[in-house]
Amino acid sequence: MSQLQRITIQPFQLQQGQISFTPQQQHYLLRVLRLQEGDKFIAMDGMGKWWLAQVAGDQGQVLEALQVETELPVSITLMLALPKGNGFDDVVRCCTELGVACIVPILSDRTLLNPSPQKLERWRRIAAEAAEQSERSFIPTILEPIAFTKAINECEANQRFICEARGHYLHLSKVIDNNLSREIAIATGPEGGWTDQEIAIAQEAEFQPISLGRRILRAVTAPMVAVSLIAAACEL
Repeated sequence: MSQLQRITIQPFQLQQGQISFTPQQQHYLLRVLRLQEGDKFIAMDGMGKWWLAQVAGDQGQVLEALQVETELPVSITLMLALPKGNGFDDVVRCCTELGVACIVPILSDRTLLNPSPQKLERWRRIAAEAAEQSERSFIPTILEPIAFTKAINECEANQRFICEARGHYLHLSKVIDNNLSREIAIATGPEGGWTDQEIAIAQEAEFQPISLGRRILRAVTAPMVAVSLIAAACEL
């Protein structure tokens, strides 16, 4: 199964066991990959369902439903202050591979980027491609950018962490050791870090400040480290 091409489909594309390809999927599968009649591939809906299918003319025919267990036993919401440049692309790609469930782009006091709607579409496309590549059952939800205070106050996760590079805080690995909730939110800051006021707001909303180590990590490095630590802790 791991050798088969994977594509993500929308619910309307699957009707009575037949998959209607989008023009892009048809071009990629039939022209680029040159799949022939009867060649098999995997279709996934990004919401937990996978099917083994085969090419049938210019459509796909479902052969059987597949059971895939690649998701983490915890739901991780990554609340990430938007970095400058295209760094968010890399975070979306890598954290999707690591198993994050939801990504919340944060507009903090020190955020420099003001993303366009096209950026959000791009991030969602990157997440879908990364989910296909890493054989995930679900595509992470990527929300529209939101102001820091609003995001913090609306968070409903059972466990809430905010990463802070400066200060004497416990390392994340020590905090989560044998103490993982089913729902975890973790916030990582922008270039220059969170302001003192933002840390205070987060603490009032029951976010626990934690450390990712003694070194100062880049805004695009910190979220990958944080998600990796949580994923490793719950899959050991």
